[in-house]
Amino acid sequence: MQPVSLFSFRKKVSLYKKAFKKYLGRIEKLKPKELDDVAEKINAEVWQEIDCLTCANCCKRMTPTFTHKDIRRISKHLDMRPKDFKERWLRYEKKDKDWVNINQPCQFLDLSTNMCSVYEVRPADCAGFPHLTKKKMVDYVHVHQQNIEYCPATYKMVEKMMEKIKIG
Repeated sequence: MQPVSLFSFRKKVSLYKKAFKKYLGRIEKLKPKELDDVAEKINAEVWQEIDCLTCANCCKRMTPTFTHKDIRRISKHLDMRPKDFKERWLRYEKKDKDWVNINQPCQFLDLSTNMCSVYEVRPADCAGFPHLTKKKMVDYVHVHQQNIEYCPATYKMVEKMMEKIKIG
């Protein structure tokens, strides 16, 4: 497994983002029958090649949504009141009705190790990221279209999908 080079990753994204998004859009429309099975196989291949701890780009450039359950669990872990936790680290997005980080990178990311200081109680959104094998995968295509810009694992998944599922 090679360490992730964010420089190389960003360069590839700038070259192929449009093509990948277009491909995913076609997948969303055509809904190939084999999609979920292929995604499951690709998922195993992707994690043989990508090591999140050499990257942490999701924590550096994105924010999870924090559910009320996440907020209660993490604030308890930090020995804080949920209200204080929200005031210190989160903002409420009225449009989406989501609690998200105020700053990037994530306040819980240790930049020297790329490890999460609240990993055992991290938000559900983080625990499931990058959502490569959500069933039905076609329902998550819009998420993958966004994540290819941030996540080398998602990028690699789409790259492998393009090899295995040919569409016109």
